[in-house]
Amino acid sequence: MKSQIGIAYNLRFHPLLQHLFSEIKEQSIISVQVYVGQYLPDWRPQQDYRKSYSVSRAQGGGVLRDLSHELDYINWLFGPWQAISALGGHYSSLAGDSDDVFCLLLKMESCPAVSLQMNYLDRYGRREVLINTDKHTYSLDLMKQEFTRDQEPVTSFSLERDETYRAQHRDILENHGKSCCSLQESLDVLRMIDAAEKSAKAESWQKNQALR
Repeated sequence: MKSQIGIAYNLRFHPLLQHLFSEIKEQSIISVQVYVGQYLPDWRPQQDYRKSYSVSRAQGGGVLRDLSHELDYINWLFGPWQAISALGGHYSSLAGDSDDVFCLLLKMESCPAVSLQMNYLDRYGRREVLINTDKHTYSLDLMKQEFTRDQEPVTSFSLERDETYRAQHRDILENHGKSCCSLQESLDVLRMIDAAEKSAKAESWQKNQALR
């Protein structure tokens, strides 16, 4: 039996991002700004955050990995990525040694300028996307579940917490996982993470070696 590997980047199945995908696919995308941040001690209220893997580099913690859903959907919507420059590290008074802030600037195949900020610090808790195309400006608020085109509300959702996971499983069971993140796409996300870390350390641009 032929096997298939899919990676559980469930934000691909968020209805706002699905709606954006259908809206922009025939447009020229000029610039993109993505922001995601939430105060780490609020993530798992039932657990002392200082005991979680998130605070430990050795255990794979840090915003660059914890919030790599953003990297996946940026690559899915605008990629593949071609070059990356980044700044990041452990800057706050949070416990541990993992990166709590990362700022990325990316050149993508379908967009010349994508900026992304991710952090463990935002007490408000935000997940937002702003896109300028040759025709429209789109604003997405994934926390408030709002989609705006040119300052006019287009659609909003009352999304249950687990709906993106259910949609992902339906795709696997009914569509052979064709919309899921593939193994090759996930490896490209890992290359993004590696390049971002190298860029932050060397203070230099890093190119996607897979495109050579």
